Amino acid sequence: MKQILLMIAVLPFLFCSGIAFAQVNSPVVGKLNDNLAKKAKTLNPQYLVFSPKQTPDGTVPLVIYLHGSGGVGDNIQKIRGQAGQVWKGIEKFKKSPCIVVAPQASKRARENGGWVPNDLNILLGHLKATLKVDEKRIYLTGNSMGGYGSWIWGGHNPEHFAAIAPVSGGIGPGGPKDVTPDVDKWAANLAKVPVFAFAGGKDRVVPAERSQRMIAAIKKAGGKEAKIRIHPNEGHGAGRVVFGSAEFYEWMFSKKQDSAQ
Repeated sequence: MKQILLMIAVLPFLFCSGIAFAQVNSPVVGKLNDNLAKKAKTLNPQYLVFSPKQTPDGTVPLVIYLHGSGGVGDNIQKIRGQAGQVWKGIEKFKKSPCIVVAPQASKRARENGGWVPNDLNILLGHLKATLKVDEKRIYLTGNSMGGYGSWIWGGHNPEHFAAIAPVSGGIGPGGPKDVTPDVDKWAANLAKVPVFAFAGGKDRVVPAERSQRMIAAIKKAGGKEAKIRIHPNEGHGAGRVVFGSAEFYEWMFSKKQDSAQ
């Protein structure tokens, strides 16, 4: 009897639209229904959800984290470490409730150049329908291939986001150093949303010049809230510094979509 009472005291569960949230830091696994999973062919139907320790009142901000190429596959726990670094940063630097969701690109994603905006749009629609999300405070970030995912998804659908923060991200589907011929098209859309790019000055996998080029194109397209931070002594692993810094979270959570958007 004592053991049962202890379990009730320590493991209360919150239920939100079919997903159970434990008041602990460990993520839970959400899943697209079969119909949506068939449409979002480049995504693992499962995704990780990091939820607040306490029950949120009303809607809360949503951060979507896109993993790097090492996370591609069909084992959702494979990306727990990557996504966890963002959750740890939020716990340290943000005191109010927030949800972090980390999808996983399937092996089929490689055949399509990486992250695919249309499939991510399907996921986001599902998240809006099933989580208590403040739709004016949805943030997008990602590292390496996930940085590329941030550029391309934001370059196609900026209307979803209050802010976008690509980290060490390439700007082409053909590989880390590729450059899309649609740079100007992406830039025109990214000019509509605050963007803060991060890169390592010694990055030989995805040169910092790629992020510099995109930020320059966004500014040329009229973007007034586009900037970049290059960490001169970091290589492709600059994400560990970025996601561990107060600057990243303070900037991101200061942004909110205007009601007119």
